[in-house]
Amino acid sequence: MASPRLETFCCPNRDPATGFIIGFQPRLFSGMCACSAALSLALTGLQILPKRRPFRHCPQPKPASSLRILFIISVCDLLGCAGIVVRSSVWLGLPDLVSRISDGNSSEVWPQVFCVGSAMWIQLFFSASFWWTFCYAVDVFLVVKRSAGISTIVLYHMITWGLTLLLCVEGVAMLYYPSISSCENGLQHAIPHYVTTYAPMLLVLLVNPVLFTRTVSAVTSLLKGQQGIYTENERRLGSEIKIRFFKIMLVFVICWLPNLINESLLFYLEMQDDVKASDLKNVRNAALITWFIMGILNPMQGFLNTLAFHGWTGLHVDFSRQRRRELPWDSASTSLVVAGGFTPVAGSTLLYQSHVQEIKKNLSANGQQQHSDAISVLSEDSESSTVEIHISSEQREFEDMKPNGASLEISTG
Repeated sequence: MASPRLETFCCPNRDPATGFIIGFQPRLFSGMCACSAALSLALTGLQILPKRRPFRHCPQPKPASSLRILFIISVCDLLGCAGIVVRSSVWLGLPDLVSRISDGNSSEVWPQVFCVGSAMWIQLFFSASFWWTFCYAVDVFLVVKRSAGISTIVLYHMITWGLTLLLCVEGVAMLYYPSISSCENGLQHAIPHYVTTYAPMLLVLLVNPVLFTRTVSAVTSLLKGQQGIYTENERRLGSEIKIRFFKIMLVFVICWLPNLINESLLFYLEMQDDVKASDLKNVRNAALITWFIMGILNPMQGFLNTLAFHGWTGLHVDFSRQRRRELPWDSASTSLVVAGGFTPVAGSTLLYQSHVQEIKKNLSANGQQQHSDAISVLSEDSESSTVEIHISSEQREFEDMKPNGASLEISTG
């Protein structure tokens, strides 16, 4: 699991609340964390592996930059889970390691080095996952509003990894001042560490819903701008985008809200004179319950994220080196087919290079006689596109027939 309490535990003179929460059934907790992280590691790896897909005659667009962002988020989750597996396995296999960490007079440094190193590894990659999730929300909003080029993706790398390393190192340095073996007592030296840990998490919880909501509104306006009306197809398209953003935020809240609740309870316990007082029994029980919930849900973020991003991708792994990459959002596509049963034809792609007005102009110029059209909200470079909306309509075979249904493909990532 990912909690700043893991770094605090590495101090021999840790606070009573940290000692209480980590000292309760440590082997059971470590085993549970190891199982949850190993399961998430396996399922996440299975989800992001290439899969065999049916042959398509339609040319597929290049992978968007959002797919790179989502892939990076999954990789960060995988590396964070790997750190949890290693840490929990060592704690299970070497139970005396904890006692050697707690011994402030011990001359051994390797137990504390492992404690700090594993805790920083877990915090680093889960914090990076938070920052990349925030950048994903920013990216989809910017692409719809004013487009973002390949240089923006480079900027995302600089921001996420730079801020992650800076905040992680700064928080740990403040926590272990003047040294790991003699950390300062009191909350003052630990508060910067907790702030740097939870700042990106709170950023995602508070800002991402606003960005996602504004992105949905912008896409809705863009869809209305096609023909000046908002048909059932456009409504379904906007609904799919909204549902996908909702899934992403739901997974994040489920996996990380217990951390905020647990930390609030532990801070409350730290401010009491006696952590084990009888009138604090309910608070201690609530802290223990949320602690074990964290041990299960924190590692599962990786797998749940892939479900929110791609849906269940199946078990048919394709290791072919000549395989052509396809967008993983096909599983999220919705189709509406009428009794005529005509096969949708491939749609032409209008590349959005600068402004939404150009798309509207092109669409009005093409008119309704076009058999199949696609709206692509792209960045300055086609390889760095983030939000793609494809609307492919079926070919009309007879003039006296009603229009056939539309096959909708949505890629919001």
